[in-house]
Amino acid sequence: MKTKKATTLNGRRILVAVSGSIAAVKTPLLVSSLIKAGAKVRCLVTPSAAQLVSPISLASISRNRCYQDEDQWSAVEPRPLHIALAEWAELIVIAPLSATSLGRWTNGIAEGLLSSVLLASEQPVIAAAAMNTGMWLNPSVQNNWLQIKKSPRVLPLAPEEGLLACDRIGEGKMVDPQLIELAANSVLLQVDQFGSPKKDWEGQKLLITAGPTVESLDLVRFVSNKSSGRMGVLLAQAAKHRGACVELIHGPLNVPNSWLEGLITYPIKTANELREVIAKLQPTANAIAMTAAVADVRRKHSLKSKKIEKQFLLNSLEDGWETVPDLLAEVASRKLKRQLLLGFTALSGDSTHIKAIGEVKRIKKGCDLMMANPIDIPGQGFESNENGGWLLGPEGVARKIPVATKLAIAHQLLDSLTELKRPSQEKMNQNFLPNGKKVVKKNN
Repeated sequence: MKTKKATTLNGRRILVAVSGSIAAVKTPLLVSSLIKAGAKVRCLVTPSAAQLVSPISLASISRNRCYQDEDQWSAVEPRPLHIALAEWAELIVIAPLSATSLGRWTNGIAEGLLSSVLLASEQPVIAAAAMNTGMWLNPSVQNNWLQIKKSPRVLPLAPEEGLLACDRIGEGKMVDPQLIELAANSVLLQVDQFGSPKKDWEGQKLLITAGPTVESLDLVRFVSNKSSGRMGVLLAQAAKHRGACVELIHGPLNVPNSWLEGLITYPIKTANELREVIAKLQPTANAIAMTAAVADVRRKHSLKSKKIEKQFLLNSLEDGWETVPDLLAEVASRKLKRQLLLGFTALSGDSTHIKAIGEVKRIKKGCDLMMANPIDIPGQGFESNENGGWLLGPEGVARKIPVATKLAIAHQLLDSLTELKRPSQEKMNQNFLPNGKKVVKKNN
């Protein structure tokens, strides 16, 4: 018998609300995935949503009753249902959120069970919008969307561009259920002191590198490594959930394609390509996280135009090699004032050795923070869902990071970067009056 691994969603109470958009046909996939992750799920459908997805199906998948408008005031319910559901849920996920439900919510119209629950709830809400492009771009809808984006307890997931049910290609497609599940994990991993999702990266730009680089040997062979890019991509999504504008430079990835939705991405293959894109984007970044695993060596002159015959392969590998430049040190050398740099180093050996070598590398390469993680422990590191190690910072500060999901570690890293940028921000605020004028100290 297999033992289930503990997950962030295990035992958490999630209300999945479905409103009237054709994207509702995808919601059962989300509910199924949440149940498999161990969450306790209840579902709610609006009248129009009930015509698109069967309440019976949602009840069967969730193993709980699926609520509808006619259930709101019922003799069998001991308390007003919208209050009971609002208090039961630790997290509400609206997938999809239609223009009608969005309008009722933002204008405080308690018409129907869904809008009543949303107005009564004091818990975090994930809102995954979906509608026709014309409806989405309508100024009234955009104004309503702006209102929920301003709400401290809402994590908004704007629709993606794609082929819609109306045959139009444009914005309006609900984000993938995998991405909504990722957002649910993210919200339940981090909330502020008021119980709302953290938005401490709003207005900040985070530049992240992820995945391996690839160096060609000939037309078909290459040198690379086992990096999947999972850590960097999850760091990118975690930062986006916390309000950051994220630019992701990545090599070939081994992650769900949906995890890249909503990110500004720059696909690359070689170290030279990575180097060029970093140099272009670095000046505008508030912080940089170098999670990419750059191939260490490459041929001075790769034979991309032909394949080396097998009998000549060993001879061809005997010379003509060079070490790939240290991109992390290069980025550190160009680091701007108040620009933070997080480096990653994959090491082997015992914990004490990893900590010591990691600190040497942090200082030598010029990083503000260095995440040193072991790659020789089964179940963590490359090609794994989990990670751990040492987070090393200024003035010899070292924190042991217990093994956890890479998304959980991503939020810990963002917390640490936030702590580093806070002192300079607080100092700046102390030197300025509320009206923005600088405080001038006079000598007596």
